[in-house]
Amino acid sequence: MPAEPLPQKEIEDRLAGLPGWSLDGDRLTRTYRLASHPAATAMVVHIAQVQEELDHHSDLTLGYNTVSLSVHTHSAGGAVTEKDFQLAHKVEDLAPGHGAH
Repeated sequence: MPAEPLPQKEIEDRLAGLPGWSLDGDRLTRTYRLASHPAATAMVVHIAQVQEELDHHSDLTLGYNTVSLSVHTHSAGGAVTEKDFQLAHKVEDLAPGHGAH
């Protein structure tokens, strides 16, 4: 069954439980700051593993000491769905282990 787009109000309500995440157009976005480039690189690899497990992938950008994500669901016409929030929560869970804030 294809993922269904979430209503705007539900997206806003769910974002309240994800500090640091925001809605930018039709995408959930977040940037993390880390202590170093190797730490940021390790976090990118960890996120990539989680994305493979979920079979749901974000646009993932590695900076010197930053990691940025931008995600929506292509199969739902580029809308935000439950899948996007699942990924966001998984990334939030792993971020502290990398010293990300």
